[in-house]
Amino acid sequence: MAIDQVHDLQYVYRKLLHSMSRPGTISSITEPVKRMDYSIPCSEALLLTAMTLLDGEVTFHIISNEHQGLIEKISEYTSAKYASIHEADFVIVPRGDNEQAIQHAMEHCKIGSLIDPQQSSTWLVESPVLQNDGQTVLKGPGIQTEIPLQTGFPEVFWRARNQRTNEFPMGIDLIFIDQASQIACVPRTTAVAHKEVG
Repeated sequence: MAIDQVHDLQYVYRKLLHSMSRPGTISSITEPVKRMDYSIPCSEALLLTAMTLLDGEVTFHIISNEHQGLIEKISEYTSAKYASIHEADFVIVPRGDNEQAIQHAMEHCKIGSLIDPQQSSTWLVESPVLQNDGQTVLKGPGIQTEIPLQTGFPEVFWRARNQRTNEFPMGIDLIFIDQASQIACVPRTTAVAHKEVG
């Protein structure tokens, strides 16, 4: 059975809004993912999130050069155009991508400007795990005190992200999607710190 292009995508959009307004909160999009019947070289949850957010008015970039098939599928299902990392509205990071390539993309992606902060990139990141534990801690708007978030990405990833968000309102927004069809968001307004063990 195929997904309902209206009902299911609206469902995912509401989940994304909920998670974006409550950074670090983990939401499930398992129900519509169960109805996915696409043959794709990424998780069905990542494709469903891309189908919810991308359309013919935006551009996207996939970090690794090994994903030509995924580029074609996302273009086909969303009508979005592929673009360089410097121009892309959305940056897609499939699971297992090279850390150095991710770092390079983080340094060169769009972060907007003081006049047009909305001209920034949103990242869709496949993560090995999403749990509310670990040493990475989020604080800021939408969080009562602080919330831990385990994404499987090392501290160096978060340092690179923090460098791109240190001149608010410029920055990037992160949407993590794991293999259990869970999502969690870290908008540019969120402060991310790493607690030392012990």
